[in-house]
Amino acid sequence: MRTLTRWVLSHRLLVVLAWVVLAVAGGATVSGTIDRLSSESRLPDAPAQLANDAIDERFTGTGGKNAPLLLTVTAPEGVRLDAAPYRDQWGELVKRATPAGGRSVSYTSGGERSLLSADGRTTVALIYPPAAAGPSPYVESLPTIRQTIADAQIAGAPVEITGQPVLSGRDSGAPRNPIVETLIGGVGALVVLAVVFASGLALVPLLMAAVAIPTTFLLVRLLTGVTDVSFIVQYLVALIGLGIAIDYALLVVTRWREEREGIDDADPHQRAAAIMNAAASAGHAVALSGVTVAISLAALVVLPVPFLRSVGYAGLLIPLVSVAVALTLLPVLLHTCGSWLDRPRRVHNADSRLWTRIARITTRRPILVAVVSGGLLIALAAPALGIRLGQPETGVLGYGGRPAAVYAHLIEAGFGAGVARPVEVLTHGDPAALADRLRAIDGVAGVAAPADWSKAGVHVVDVWTVHDPASDAGRDTVAEVVATARSQPGTLAGGGPSLDTDFVDAVYGSLPIILVVVALLTFIVLARTLRSVLLPLKALILNALSTAAAYGTVVLIWQKGYGSEALFDTPATGAITVWVPMAVFAFLFGLSMDYEVFILHRIREAHLDLTRRGSQSTTVAATVTGISRTGRLVTSAALILFLAFTALATIPITDVKIFATALAAGIVIDATVVRGLLTPALVALLGRANWWFPAPLARLLMAPPVRNPNGTPHPIVMPPAADTHPQFADRL
Repeated sequence: MRTLTRWVLSHRLLVVLAWVVLAVAGGATVSGTIDRLSSESRLPDAPAQLANDAIDERFTGTGGKNAPLLLTVTAPEGVRLDAAPYRDQWGELVKRATPAGGRSVSYTSGGERSLLSADGRTTVALIYPPAAAGPSPYVESLPTIRQTIADAQIAGAPVEITGQPVLSGRDSGAPRNPIVETLIGGVGALVVLAVVFASGLALVPLLMAAVAIPTTFLLVRLLTGVTDVSFIVQYLVALIGLGIAIDYALLVVTRWREEREGIDDADPHQRAAAIMNAAASAGHAVALSGVTVAISLAALVVLPVPFLRSVGYAGLLIPLVSVAVALTLLPVLLHTCGSWLDRPRRVHNADSRLWTRIARITTRRPILVAVVSGGLLIALAAPALGIRLGQPETGVLGYGGRPAAVYAHLIEAGFGAGVARPVEVLTHGDPAALADRLRAIDGVAGVAAPADWSKAGVHVVDVWTVHDPASDAGRDTVAEVVATARSQPGTLAGGGPSLDTDFVDAVYGSLPIILVVVALLTFIVLARTLRSVLLPLKALILNALSTAAAYGTVVLIWQKGYGSEALFDTPATGAITVWVPMAVFAFLFGLSMDYEVFILHRIREAHLDLTRRGSQSTTVAATVTGISRTGRLVTSAALILFLAFTALATIPITDVKIFATALAAGIVIDATVVRGLLTPALVALLGRANWWFPAPLARLLMAPPVRNPNGTPHPIVMPPAADTHPQFADRL
């Protein structure tokens, strides 16, 4: 690290020019990059994807993964809509409202009684317009459909429109870019940095983020040339990139400030030495953190889901670019104008009095602290055992709006909650016979097989369930419908609910192997750097607990609804979007490990320093020192990330809100309960065992030797038996 920093400081102009060119190019092309992002979420070779592709090909882009629009009317008391002339009026209106090339079904055209209520007063028609490219497939068709039904009345009652695309807001056009949310997160971060530095240095981490974010967007643009990249990536790069870039810069600048104490600013050699010392310690921790984040995000890259793979690729770029900026551009800036920005120069106490007291309490009563904090984590994680994966229930998507009220009335009228998201079955056989078999399944509310849904011997049959497909009962019915359909020769089952099932299998089918590989790689990196066996194992276990607690919190807020209305003015979704838990693991596991690395790296530094001095009780003292010098830093960094995730939660996309909630909750839990209490308590309990690192393992991992400050090898040995917590000294 010293070699890199020395080279950077001797080529300052080249480094600055290179980053300016990258940042300007990225900023100039960011709008075009966002335009090239994809809203597709395909599952290559999955049965439901094959069915949806076949429907899309045979029926000119109608249906398949896109849910239908629902046209409905409720007649006054005593009026039946299946009586003349209302039957003819309704059939004619549905035909006029169906766009050219689209397909529709009503009780007048193959829907039979399943699309007419038992009392005959309410009816609903399913309309599949040709889908447009982008996240809003019906954005071109909906204005015309609304205009067609605007003044229409059947039996004196108005005709209304609802459906999953309307309720989810997918009819409102492309989602906005994340500029507003990034500015919100940036202002919040500036306030935190101003409190931390109380000088012009507060601007430095923000400047690093201003370079890292457009540079990452530039690399994402290159990535779009070789693969589809999800539109969600724009939010991740802007907001998670903001938090990570600031966090890494904050760590380096804080350590540089410590190293700068007592030096002569007028002496360029002393200024360079302070920067190289900061890079050798904090810079090394930043590089290690970037590697651990990249390892966890690699879990997304290996999934057979292009949408999540693209999130993984972009996610890898975020920490790698942030690390590169922190290790190259930041030292140049600190050397050039860091002293000028840090005015007025004050004596800064590296040790936080608050965190020193907390560390002393946790190391004095480690068993009590470990039991209480560990119990709290387990309690928070417990709800995750009941997690339900799937799309949010349709009824909560448009909470409070007229389309939601119309949809609720359809359920009350007995059409079944699944009418908004039917299973679309594609068959080469007899559609009437297949419809009879599917109609007989328990939990099926209706089946539609209109004659005009046939082309070249291929037929489409729609099946919808009594319960929402996102509910347990609805999912069971969908599974039976899919199994029954696929058991018929030449028959495929598609639609949104069927694709959800295949998505779960694709994402989580190989999860155990992915978790083992990520844990093994992370252990190797940490063990090699920290020269310890137990510290990496402890870090992995705590990270797993922290992530599980984040899952449990999200289940409580979004799936069960404890706080969703208060925080987001939305009731419980009833399910957690399929891709969210996997993406949360990939991001949160790495980001949480950042703080563990910062703390353990500092504890190890203090431990080495104490052993050089011949101290007989180094672990507890090193733990107190490490926590006192990183507690304030970790708290500030976590607060900045929390603000970034809060800004991310303002994005008007339910999936993104759930994802941001999980990340925000995980970061808060990790920075307080895990790193502030459980980590120091366990390090104190383990005592000298923390530093156990057998020579064969060191040779296998090619671990670098421990060196003294002057660069000479340091013959570190196992501390004496007294170096453990007094409660356990007699057991070691």
